[in-house]
Amino acid sequence: MTRTLGRMAALAMAVILIAAAPAVAGETPKRGGILTYMIPADSPPSFDAQREETYATIHAAAPFYSTLIRANPMDPGSPDMVCDLCVEMPKPTENNTVYTFKIRPGVKFHDGTPLTAEDVAASWRKIIFPPEGVISPRQSNFVMVDKIEAPDPSTVVFRLKFATDAFIPALADPYAWIYSKAKLDQDVHWYEKNILGSGPFKFKNYETGQSIEGVRNPDYYHQGLPYLDGFKGIFADKQVTRVEAIKSDQAAMEFRGLPPTVRDELKQALGDRLAVQEDDWNCGGLITPNHKRKPFDDPRVRRALSLALDRWHTAPELAKIALVKTVGGITFPGSPLAPSKEQLETIAGYWPDIEKSRAEAKRLLKEAGAENLSFTLLNRSTDQPYKYYGIWAVDDWSKIGLKVTQKVLPVGPWFAAQRSGDFDVTTEGNCQNVVNPLADVGKYLPHTISSGNYGYFEDQHEIDLYQDMLRELDKAKQKEKLFNFAKYVLDDQAHGIFLLWWRRIVPYHSYVKGWKIGPSHYVNQDLGTVWLDK
Repeated sequence: MTRTLGRMAALAMAVILIAAAPAVAGETPKRGGILTYMIPADSPPSFDAQREETYATIHAAAPFYSTLIRANPMDPGSPDMVCDLCVEMPKPTENNTVYTFKIRPGVKFHDGTPLTAEDVAASWRKIIFPPEGVISPRQSNFVMVDKIEAPDPSTVVFRLKFATDAFIPALADPYAWIYSKAKLDQDVHWYEKNILGSGPFKFKNYETGQSIEGVRNPDYYHQGLPYLDGFKGIFADKQVTRVEAIKSDQAAMEFRGLPPTVRDELKQALGDRLAVQEDDWNCGGLITPNHKRKPFDDPRVRRALSLALDRWHTAPELAKIALVKTVGGITFPGSPLAPSKEQLETIAGYWPDIEKSRAEAKRLLKEAGAENLSFTLLNRSTDQPYKYYGIWAVDDWSKIGLKVTQKVLPVGPWFAAQRSGDFDVTTEGNCQNVVNPLADVGKYLPHTISSGNYGYFEDQHEIDLYQDMLRELDKAKQKEKLFNFAKYVLDDQAHGIFLLWWRRIVPYHSYVKGWKIGPSHYVNQDLGTVWLDK
């Protein structure tokens, strides 16, 4: 695999070191103009962010919506959240189990109807307590919530079952758009195909698989914002199309991120007209075996798949050509709760001796009666980094005698296949938003708890470990319990096979101002503070 990646990297230009573009102090924002940007997808699966797990929905429609609280748009990586629809961040009461939010007066949905606490409460009930038939992938992040109340039109109260450090970061979820209670009462699925928010931009037009457009909301409640007259997002799932659009200034940027080779290509073509921001990415790649299909119901087989992958030697090679960088477990490596390298090396698949690891993989397969196993790897058509994950995994698995073919699907059918359980083994991304290590690992809980887990298994012990960890308020004990949870998921049961953490690289035309990169391509995407210096 190293030789394969080396040949691919040799085709790329030498790496050019580019500093992240800082905000320039004293700049006065200019009003007007249309921001045109690329969205690396064919189209969003739906427009309901509360049910989706993809940037295709966020990058297309986040500018139309508001949230209760959010990451600071000028410092998205900060652990301190700020109000969006609320008046001020509340101090918890009743032993840190009750959070009371006051809602801004005078906020309107784009159809002119008032937004009240009832709309906020109804939106969050749909996320945390979804009715039958409603998908809520981040529901597991809110197992601490007991009830949500709206005692009057300006007040929302969250009552928790127990105190936890995970609640406020989870509440800043950028997928948690606030919807009209009237629309939800009319049809809980209405927002899947329709757009009606209260954000900085109003919906103008959508051409399926082509583009989406918004215009400035003159009634936006953050005074003076937005600066732009509007925006246009252009869908293009092929990287070459997006790069050419940026190079020719048909588009200013894409927000998801581009590989280092493309950054260097654009810098060579545009020179000082290009700015670049980079950050660690709260997004990890993983491979999920379908536990309902034999022999992947056997933890020995799942463990063998992980043991075969050479993470330590592959990571630096892939980092030259793909949006990945760091070897790590299921905890964001930039977090104080992340395990050390020495701890990681005790987990199957992270052993420093790859030959020893692969010998153990072969032994487990033989013991399980799964030698020379053949199966299909479901993969996503998005090049970065899924294509490279597929190449890597198939190549490394061949070294322990496995015969694996890939089935590559566009984002919509790929999600549909996972949600229906129509696969043997699938690639995935556990892409979270605000860094929240305790809640971010909720993705790995059983499907009945976390609908975004496509392993389709039951495991009460894993749930118990998670619940205990959430209740822990001592930071040192949190770290210990989080590592024990990770070892159980990745090693003892191998419910998931973690690959590598991503690296976010966003090149853009330097006339784009007022946007700050964060550790997630979901955060800070409402475009309210963006302006154009031209």
